Amino acid sequence: MDAFLAAAAVAGQTPVLVVHNVPDRDCARRGAGGAGDAADYQRWIRDLAAGVAGRPVTVVLEPGAVADAVAGCVPDVAGRLALLRDAVSVLGSTGSARVYLDAGHPGWIADVDRLAAALRRAGIADAAGFALNVANFVGTEENVRYGHRLSDTLGGATRFVVDTSRNGNGPHPAPTVDGAPSWCNPPGRALGEEPAADPGPDRVDALLWVKYPGESDGACRPGEPDSGVWWPEYALDLARRAR
Repeated sequence: MDAFLAAAAVAGQTPVLVVHNVPDRDCARRGAGGAGDAADYQRWIRDLAAGVAGRPVTVVLEPGAVADAVAGCVPDVAGRLALLRDAVSVLGSTGSARVYLDAGHPGWIADVDRLAAALRRAGIADAAGFALNVANFVGTEENVRYGHRLSDTLGGATRFVVDTSRNGNGPHPAPTVDGAPSWCNPPGRALGEEPAADPGPDRVDALLWVKYPGESDGACRPGEPDSGVWWPEYALDLARRAR
């Protein structure tokens, strides 16, 4: 991480870090794993905070963690949200980290009142805002509309960022593709809008490429790489279809 942060500083850029290590993350989906228990996670967060202290950094905190809690697949919702609240506090105390709590995407949690309530319990008041569409494919305009609804429910001032890395063609229209879920390496997708700070829409701090385009979502079909493995053929297909 030190080399990554140092390279960003030399380039005059603000690095984006994804914190994705909460216990029981992803509810046993392809990216499952995380810290062994709450104490391990809190130690890990404090080590991370020590590493970024004094260095400007944008943090996307725990993709899926709040939405999974709202969806009901987390065994200890109160414990999950308390860990997130602690992480927001510890990372925010560095004075150099802007923390965005992940809030899923428009196709995940329809009830923004329940989502807003969970975000409040997870410490959104002390965060820079929330993140939408991380590693997903929902179009930018739909995310902005959803973000405004969620922000309004939180009081109207909460800001947000949107992952546009692979949303150029929107999500796949079918729930499954060749027997696997369509959120996992769906064919026919495209790169989205390039990353930009202050892109224009109200309360949108940035469009980001949080998910590396070409990084596999998992070995969902024969021949597909494991989660997190670079897949050049998929990256090229995303690029060819970019508008």
